[in-house]
Amino acid sequence: MKNIEWKHLRGLHQLYLEGRTKLKIFRNDYINTVLLNQRKLIRFKTGNHSIIEATDRYKAFYELNFLETFNYYNTFFEKSGIENNAKKSFTEEDLKALMFIYYNKQELKEKLTTQKKFSAQVFKNQNSKYLENKLSLKNAVLDLLEIEYFPEKDPKNKQWRLVVDCLNPKVIVLCENLDCLKVPLEYKKNNIELWYVGGNNTKPLLDIPQEKLQLPIYYFCDWDFNGLKIYSQVKQIFKEKDKNIQIIEPLNNAKKLPVDVDHHKSKWKQKTFSGLIKDDFNKRQIDLIEQLISKDEWIEEESIDLLEALSL
Repeated sequence: MKNIEWKHLRGLHQLYLEGRTKLKIFRNDYINTVLLNQRKLIRFKTGNHSIIEATDRYKAFYELNFLETFNYYNTFFEKSGIENNAKKSFTEEDLKALMFIYYNKQELKEKLTTQKKFSAQVFKNQNSKYLENKLSLKNAVLDLLEIEYFPEKDPKNKQWRLVVDCLNPKVIVLCENLDCLKVPLEYKKNNIELWYVGGNNTKPLLDIPQEKLQLPIYYFCDWDFNGLKIYSQVKQIFKEKDKNIQIIEPLNNAKKLPVDVDHHKSKWKQKTFSGLIKDDFNKRQIDLIEQLISKDEWIEEESIDLLEALSL
């Protein structure tokens, strides 16, 4: 759809059917640049710029480039029952994701986890906060899944350390974010004890007694500058306790995001190895980090399958 949101496509379709529209479609760069200025297929009504009119050549252009796409997605709206109006700023990627959810609803509901993990997995080119910042899209997802909310409590608990106990733990995983702790059942079943250590608030780890450090310990975090820097801080704390910890590595197919994606503030530094401590990582990890730095990308914790990465 040439980066045309659904609300703009509806305006183009109204032009096709009625020859005019009052919808503000010129806010889209493609429509403004190509259809208005270059091809001159549409124009403002003389004396009234609140109305956009189609020229004689517009109908054939629309039929060739947009009609099939409009009918395809409009049929989806009709079948799914999702509210369909000109206020919906759904991108084509949003619509594809909504259709995927619609046709795979039962399987997705059976495996439903937190909103962040769902967002990272289903909206492939966005990060885990995508749904959080697109309310109409989130509501459409909830409608399609026939649920009122994701199985989590959104307010972030500010305690420095939370623990999800299990009867016979095999390993301890320190999580940079709360996501795994919100739906811990699958981890408890696999004998994983989860700790949330509160991001940068790592000093209280010094107070953990030695008897709690007999199991293997892993650190689970975003593979960006902030996450890896905090990992080194945590690693040093445990080194002083004569305890080695390991970082959870992303799988080979892990989704990589640009560091400038919306709502992500951690940037790589203009220093060798971004100023990170190289000795804290093995050769494979160093290669991955250098690749991420060179491409200005990062890997989000929520997009990493913890069970698969641990292979327990």
